[in-house]
Amino acid sequence: MIRVLLIFFVLFHAGLAFADEKLKVVTTFTVIADIARNVAGDAAEVVSITKPGAEIHGYQPTPKDLVKAYDADLILWNGLNLELWFEKFISQLGDARYYTVSEGIEPLEIAEGAYLGLPNPHAWMGVNSAFVYIDNIQRALAKEDPKNAEIYKLNANQYKKKINEVVRPLISQLDQIPLDKRWLVTCEGAFSYFAKDFGLKELYLWPMNSEQVGTPKQIQKVVDGVRENNIPVIFCESTVNTRPAKRVAQDTGVAYGGELYVDSLSESDGKVPTFIDLLKVTSTTVINGIVDNL
Repeated sequence: MIRVLLIFFVLFHAGLAFADEKLKVVTTFTVIADIARNVAGDAAEVVSITKPGAEIHGYQPTPKDLVKAYDADLILWNGLNLELWFEKFISQLGDARYYTVSEGIEPLEIAEGAYLGLPNPHAWMGVNSAFVYIDNIQRALAKEDPKNAEIYKLNANQYKKKINEVVRPLISQLDQIPLDKRWLVTCEGAFSYFAKDFGLKELYLWPMNSEQVGTPKQIQKVVDGVRENNIPVIFCESTVNTRPAKRVAQDTGVAYGGELYVDSLSESDGKVPTFIDLLKVTSTTVINGIVDNL
């Protein structure tokens, strides 16, 4: 009798632990992870495969990454050809449940290079597209964890409001800059959605980090564009080699405006530990870079 009661006790408490266990969510990179954490709140555990500061396109998953993903209830990935490694990765996980957070985005096309005509994958950099990500993540979490569906919906709406409160004043600041100076010149063409939402014209050294980067031809193209349009400043992304951008600045005599953040967040004590920080720091760097060099 005692043995039966002990077995019942163990099974009962194991059942309670299982019932209280949070949804386990794995994302392919830190930006999606932070968005998902804001939508999930305390109702789910969210981790990223790639670490802060990592380059996403050509990432090489490790056995530990596979173990992490295997234990997940849901895997969130960007799609749009961003994570070139993901399809092989997910094929090793059997019937893992995964969701494409860019679903429903109206993609902007890559304008040159080996990926000509394909979708630009950096859609989260546009505020309107970021809201699609938030809604998609909210729906994915609710589908896997319906008992917390209302929490996810409330968190998603509050998060979108916070992003609006940060971004709209920055767009107003950019509106004060003369039209012919509203150029965003970068290393990678990762800011097409950002440029569209902020009313900026775009020029870049290379379309995607997965291509050949910093070639003499690419540098000369941007040098010519900077001179022709009297562009005052050039920037580069935080996860790539900044030397090609600085070479353009040196050859043209324009300012190097600093690093922008797009593919990855920083550690908690860095400049951009959250997605909202990323939007704010990148926007402010662009605005100050242009205004200070008019």
